[in-house]
Amino acid sequence: MNIQLMTDGGADLPKDLLDRYNVHFIPLNIHFGDEQFLGGVDIDSPTFYDKMRQAEELPRTSAPSPYAFYEAYKAVDPEKPILMIALSKELSTTYENALLAKEMLLEEEPERKIEVINSRSATSGMTLLVDEAGKRIEEGYTIEQLTDHMNERVSKLATLILLRTVENLMKSGRLSRFKGAIAKTLNIKILMHGSPEGTIEVTEKVRGNKKAVRRFVEQIGEYSKDFENKVIAMSYSTAEDKAKNLLQEMKDRYPFKESVLVEMGPLIATHAGEGGFVISFFKD
Repeated sequence: MNIQLMTDGGADLPKDLLDRYNVHFIPLNIHFGDEQFLGGVDIDSPTFYDKMRQAEELPRTSAPSPYAFYEAYKAVDPEKPILMIALSKELSTTYENALLAKEMLLEEEPERKIEVINSRSATSGMTLLVDEAGKRIEEGYTIEQLTDHMNERVSKLATLILLRTVENLMKSGRLSRFKGAIAKTLNIKILMHGSPEGTIEVTEKVRGNKKAVRRFVEQIGEYSKDFENKVIAMSYSTAEDKAKNLLQEMKDRYPFKESVLVEMGPLIATHAGEGGFVISFFKD
């Protein structure tokens, strides 16, 4: 491919997509107390979830350092432009660190072409953007054309989230123990979405699993009416079989051209908890 595609640990990418587009991946750091791991490198999903269940406090995640990005950029052939799709600026310092690394390398090698995109998203939203960028690179887009196109695509991205437990929100302090206890007693499920600015916001609170899932599916039709040429990406936290069934239900109702299913990485799973789902697609 004539452009090197990169992303960070905020994205959740299936292996076939990583391989198809030769995506270079810069992992986030995961901290369990004094222990530190590189997400997707030296801690796998079963180990991550086991440690999270046993911990009284949630793990922390931190952005890759500017030097980690610098090393990744520098390893690429200087003649090859780079497109870096970064985790939402509103969720992490990852984007700023990727930009700082770009400036560091350009001071040494000013002829380099490096573009950093603020995805204003995470997990399946970034999956969708990486897939979109890879397809356009295969079509022969220049780095300038690709950058313009991807910034436009970011503005059209819809990301919807369904949380089936409030345990992790309580542990993180994003939901008080009192409100969390009420939510559990009343079996309240939380629906969220990614804002245009790249934050994550609560949109609805629905009582009962079936009602929450039904509303989760219904929302898709409120964002788009044309699905024949679109891709839907879903990430899930531990509940693979339920995710497959839910994705099939969505495809039966809305005729998406393609779908991507991937396990949720530590960044979002830390806050979503087990059984959470995130879907992304492009709006009309």
